[in-house]
Formats: sequence, C-alpha cells, structure tokens
Amino acid sequence: MNIEERIRELRRDRKAVILAHNYQLPEIQDIADFVGDSLNLSMKAAQTDADMIVFCGVHFMAETAKILSPEKLVVLPDLSAGCPMADMIDAGQLRELKKEHPGAGVVCYVNTTAEVKAECDYCCTSANAERVVRKMLERYEEIIFVPDKHLGHYVSQKVGRGFILWNGFCPTHARIMPEEILKQKSLHPKALVLAHPECTSEVLHLADQILSTEGMCRFAADSTADEFIVATEVGILHRMGKLSPTKRFYPASDLAVCPNMKRINLEKVLRSLEEKVFEITVPEEISSRARAGIEKMLVL
Repeated sequence: MNIEERIRELRRDRKAVILAHNYQLPEIQDIADFVGDSLNLSMKAAQTDADMIVFCGVHFMAETAKILSPEKLVVLPDLSAGCPMADMIDAGQLRELKKEHPGAGVVCYVNTTAEVKAECDYCCTSANAERVVRKMLERYEEIIFVPDKHLGHYVSQKVGRGFILWNGFCPTHARIMPEEILKQKSLHPKALVLAHPECTSEVLHLADQILSTEGMCRFAADSTADEFIVATEVGILHRMGKLSPTKRFYPASDLAVCPNMKRINLEKVLRSLEEKVFEITVPEEISSRARAGIEKMLVL
C-alpha cells in the first residue's frame, strides 16, 4: 500500500475530511477532499458530518476551521506552518489601536489569529472586503482595517474613503515586483494579468483583473482568453491548470513562494491521521467572539 492509499484508508477509518489551500503542494491538493481558499474550506468542512478535519494550510486557517466546527477534531499537519502577516498584529496591539480611535469600526482580514478576530466587529476575505466595508460605513465614520495594508488600501480606493491601516503585509506577495509583470507581459503579450489584492498598488495598477484566489480560478475558467499571468503564490497554478487544462498559466514571479504553505507533505498528512496531530484548540470565550465577526460577514 502506497502513502496515498494509506491516507485514503485512514481518512475513511477516522471519518476525516482533508482540506488543502490553493497554495499547497500539488500532491497535497490532489489528495484533498476540498481545495480552495481558507474560509470557504472551513465552511465546507463545517457542513460535512466528518469527525476530524485535517487542514493543510497555515495556523490561522486551522483556527478558523475550529471556530466554525467546535465539535470536530481539527489538526494541522505541521505546527510550524504559520502566517507572517497574521503574526504582524496581536490582540493587545489591536486593543491599543481601538483606544486611540474610539467609535471606529474594526474589520479584520481572515488572515489573522483567533484572538485578533475576537477584537473585531467584522471579519472579511479578499473577495468580500469591499462589500463588508460598505456595510460598515453605514454605521461607522472611521474604519480600522487590519492587518494587510495593501488589501486595506485597495478597498479604501474602491469605496472612496480613507482607513486607519495597520502596517501589515504578506511577504510572499510583496516579493512580486512590477518589473516582473512587465517582463511577463513582454513574453506573453496576449496574456491577461490576474493579481491578488495582497500585492502592492504598483502591481495592481498593471493587472487586468484584481481577484481573490477563488476569483482567479473562476475568471480563468470562464474567460475566452487562453493565457494568464498570475500574480499570487505559485501553488495556485496547479489548481488553475486542472480546472482549465487547455489554457496556459504563467507565474508573475518565481519568487512568489510561501515557505510556510510548502511545509506540509504527504508524510505529515499521514502522521496527522495516524496520531491525530497536531490538534488546534481555541478557548470558547475567544471562539464565540471571533465567530460573531465571521457570522456578521456571512450574513452579507
């Protein structure tokens, strides 16, 4: 029995569901029950009757899965798989920022810890951030947006309002340079440029479409175009190629690799099923407050 067969056998025996983020290694995506962005994966897992969730992603994603499925065992195959952006702000720092701006509405990107989510009024994703903020502006004069300054700046331009931005960012997306986009455009003049809003404004200015990872997959599948330059973490090219096998996808930058996303391999997934490691827990007091911000977002 090879490792993939053993994983499938244990998944059945453990009544487990395997989730893989779009940035995971190809072999992890191929073994997963669901592949997608972090919040959609957590929502899909919550809708299953699985007893166990194996989240192939980074720590905050497994926390979100636990928040939405408190009754399920949630494991992360590698505890060192963290998110530098999420680590750029903690709950104490956010509480201090809220004291400086009393009355401001607080929205946090899903790429945050459970403790930070618990301090926010709304949670958002890259796909729905604009819609969430527009709803908040019906009530709040000021908006605190954490932690991603690039996504926050992009949304502030879309709604025509300045935000109080935290100085956080994704190091992987920050490595994508506008010069690399221009080079790829010269090599592939017919290709459309798809960029994630975690990229810098200089990169977004060169994009034909600014989309979440799920948005990129849908747009490419539906588009009449045959070639795409993709400005996000390179792992997504595997899924895009599977969904649109007749089309060509080019990474905007070969440096757009998240080392944390690549920590999980098949051996670690197998161990997580065999030994039920590494369990992710969230205290109920934090979980309930964090869930409230997520649920308010989902209502929209």
